[in-house]
Amino acid sequence: MNVSNWISGNGGDNRRGVSTEELRRHNLAAVLDRLHVSGPLSRSELTERTGLNRSTIGDLIGELEEVGMVEEGPAPSTSGPGRPSPVARVRPEGAVVLAVEVTVDSIGVKTIGLGGHVYNEQRLVRPRARFSPKETIEDIAKLSEPLLAALPDDHAMAGAGLAVAGLVRRSDGFVDLAPNLGWRNTPLGDMARAELGIDLIMMANEADMGALGEYRRGAGSRVGHLIYVAGEVGIGTGIIQNGVPMLGSAGYAGEAGHTMINPAGLPCRCGSIGCWETEAGEEALASKAGIPDGTHGQALLTVLIDRAEQSDSVTLEALGEIGRWLGLGVGNLINTFNPELVVIGGFYSDLYEYVEEGLRRGVMESSLEAPLGMAEIRRCELGVDAPLIGAAELVLSGVIADPAGFVARTNGGVAQSVQAGIDPDATPAVD
Repeated sequence: MNVSNWISGNGGDNRRGVSTEELRRHNLAAVLDRLHVSGPLSRSELTERTGLNRSTIGDLIGELEEVGMVEEGPAPSTSGPGRPSPVARVRPEGAVVLAVEVTVDSIGVKTIGLGGHVYNEQRLVRPRARFSPKETIEDIAKLSEPLLAALPDDHAMAGAGLAVAGLVRRSDGFVDLAPNLGWRNTPLGDMARAELGIDLIMMANEADMGALGEYRRGAGSRVGHLIYVAGEVGIGTGIIQNGVPMLGSAGYAGEAGHTMINPAGLPCRCGSIGCWETEAGEEALASKAGIPDGTHGQALLTVLIDRAEQSDSVTLEALGEIGRWLGLGVGNLINTFNPELVVIGGFYSDLYEYVEEGLRRGVMESSLEAPLGMAEIRRCELGVDAPLIGAAELVLSGVIADPAGFVARTNGGVAQSVQAGIDPDATPAVD
């Protein structure tokens, strides 16, 4: 996978006319990406996984050491004969991201370095009220300040990645609509840049970030065609086709939660009738389970799980029905996009054992036999952290695409994203 495609969404073949400098930048990205995702590797392992020769690998490791992103040292002792080969590993402080997730109920913040190293994290649970964008950015700044202050003195700040539950324009972080947050036409990217004092702010829909997190470091690390479905107040969907995010012209693609699934259904916050999230979202589940209004988020999950563990028939029936509605929508996605893997996240992940039977029943009802036979459905591996990890990966993709360029720009005081424009098939897929 070409990591720069996570910035541009471009999966085109650009091998013709590649200059020597572009080829070297591509090879540096291939080695750094492999170490970032797979962990410490010897030169021989890198040779095998990248297809580059051993002397080239040595030169590239030396260059990555010079820019402070990789270090090479002794391997763990082995019982075999001979001296073990040294291994290369990333230096997390070589590029650090402030990752942020904004949901209806909470704000999550992590500082994450190369290799997926988490330095610190905080989550602020907020009452379900309509917080303004200004209040939200101020809360993010307050949460972030101690995390940023605790980073190593020699860290290089790559930027901030924000995952937001809404329609987010990738180019500038403009939030066109976040119905469950009550926001419209909000220049959140500009607001975050001004409040946080970080030059590079990259934003995307939280489901797109969840898909990226699971693809790079979770359940989807061995597939090229993946759909991530997460439920909270609404339903978010992130789609990856052939290792490239399906974004649409502005980054608005994948809003499956607001596709009609029941023409006779309830009004949705977006203004339509019978959207998928009105049948399979949090409010629908609480209503069907007979749980009083005002119980939501983690409190709702706790009640549902407690009742389900006690075999409460009303609760189990509600979970089964919600699972079926979830499955009907997933089946439509399978028919449309022919994925290898559908990853189920959000509160569906916490309730997976109780919704799985209904989910699979709904999928069987709505899917065609051929694409269904190719699709695996699994619970997500990263849990609630998937969007945060994806937000970090989105920013780090620009660093990995041009590590030397990142260091040069950072030393000059401005970190900016880059697009390497190299063939996505040339960089090895994630192991």
